[in-house]
Amino acid sequence: MTKEMEVTVGICAHNEEGNIGKLIPAILNQQSIKIKDIIVVSSGSTDKTNEIVEAYKQVNLIKEAKRTGKVSAINKIIKLAKTDIIVLISADVIPKTNTLNELCKPFFNDNIGITGGRPKPINSKKSLIGFTVHVVWGLHHLISKETPKFGECIAFRKVFGKLPKSAVDEEEIASQIENMGLKGRYVPSAIIKNKGPLTIKEFISQRRRIYAGHLTLKSKTGHCVPTLSNTKIALLLLKTVDFKAPIKTAFAISLEGISRLLGYYDYLTKKDHTVWEKITTTKKL
Repeated sequence: MTKEMEVTVGICAHNEEGNIGKLIPAILNQQSIKIKDIIVVSSGSTDKTNEIVEAYKQVNLIKEAKRTGKVSAINKIIKLAKTDIIVLISADVIPKTNTLNELCKPFFNDNIGITGGRPKPINSKKSLIGFTVHVVWGLHHLISKETPKFGECIAFRKVFGKLPKSAVDEEEIASQIENMGLKGRYVPSAIIKNKGPLTIKEFISQRRRIYAGHLTLKSKTGHCVPTLSNTKIALLLLKTVDFKAPIKTAFAISLEGISRLLGYYDYLTKKDHTVWEKITTTKKL
């Protein structure tokens, strides 16, 4: 990455004391990229998140008294960013030392407007829920190699001023970018360690919200996330699932299916997922 390209790193946080003290040093230690500013928007945090962030003088901490949804926090980051490129990274992940550089390389092509990295879960595959998490992210990786899907850590050009209300912020950004005539790119070498839910309840809560959000986004903008295709998912399952573990495989398929059915119900009933249900078991890597 040349010195001419500077980026702003934005982090949206709510009660992230379990990981944000690891995330910020990981960002500060990124190689071959110039970070102009790191902005953390802490929305209604009641734990030690703010205290931990304030220890880093290089970080601009914005405190929100009330939790009003991730899009609200992202809009603050967009408004404050002084660079053309913004990296948006979840507060409960850890990037490898070259991740931001890899994520931003494609922007030397003027036609690229958004890039997405590759989340790799640290969950153990031995448990049913851990196996399911790996199935989901394995599918996302295969799908993104064909048609980019965005989440966890993205970078995008600051070509719009504000996001509308949404439960799926990264894909909402991708929709805005598409409307500008720009393209997206998946960058599998931009690796981010993350942690999937450890309980069935939290897995379903997370997955139903995402599916409902994707359906809403498609109906509102026409932007179709590639994981909405059940046929494509079924075909790719043949490439990613270990069929030597039939019980775990059946469990993973069933749990994702239930989550999608509930997400479809939420979409039909117009349930508001703008302020997410708290997923606590993913917060400490």
